[in-house]
Amino acid sequence: MQPLVTIIMPFYNDPYVDRAVISALNQSYPNIEIIIVDDGSTQYADRVRQFVPRVHYLGKANGGTASALNHAIKYASGQYIAWLSSDDRFYPDKIRQQVQFMQERQSIISYTNFDYIDPFDNVTSTNAALLFHSELDFYRSFLHSNPINGCTVMMHRSLFERVGVFNEHLPYTHDLDLWYRTMLAGYKIQFLNASLTAYRRHEAMGTIRHQTSIQQELKRTNQCYHPHLRHLINQLSRR
Repeated sequence: MQPLVTIIMPFYNDPYVDRAVISALNQSYPNIEIIIVDDGSTQYADRVRQFVPRVHYLGKANGGTASALNHAIKYASGQYIAWLSSDDRFYPDKIRQQVQFMQERQSIISYTNFDYIDPFDNVTSTNAALLFHSELDFYRSFLHSNPINGCTVMMHRSLFERVGVFNEHLPYTHDLDLWYRTMLAGYKIQFLNASLTAYRRHEAMGTIRHQTSIQQELKRTNQCYHPHLRHLINQLSRR
């Protein structure tokens, strides 16, 4: 039997949420559950409720994306967990291809390539992920960027038992913090070079509205992990 995959979707006042939900419901992979966590929204909740009971709709007080993700993880039944932001879209074969990829490699976590789309769902750039020649180059890239788009990631649920869940004290770099903990715990983050997610750029997206705060938090997160990452890179360089 094909393993159950839980698609988790944090939602907060996002007018694109119905498009995201439809993309999750339209997956070619048959064995999925969808958990949407309303993180205290005051707008657009009606665009989610129309899909109940085909999706699980959980409400909570506003606490940020990390708290919404963790709330969904707590209720998730899937062996694998995929994260979809409420303004992005999965392509129809996303879950099927990534599950197959992870099972073949016995992977605990993977990410994929992606496309950029505009507010009207037009593709503006394809295969936008950074490509690396080696695992060492991949690790080095974290010294100056975050090469992983969180909404392309799929995780085996055992990852959270081994390295913990998202850090709710980090409003903006909770994803990067988890990637660091995963790498430093010795787990490989494997890459599937297929564009399976459409990542939406729009004026209301958090990476634009909170740019200054993001950069400040990013600096603190990197300062915490970069010494450990450099040690790991030095170890790998000697092999």
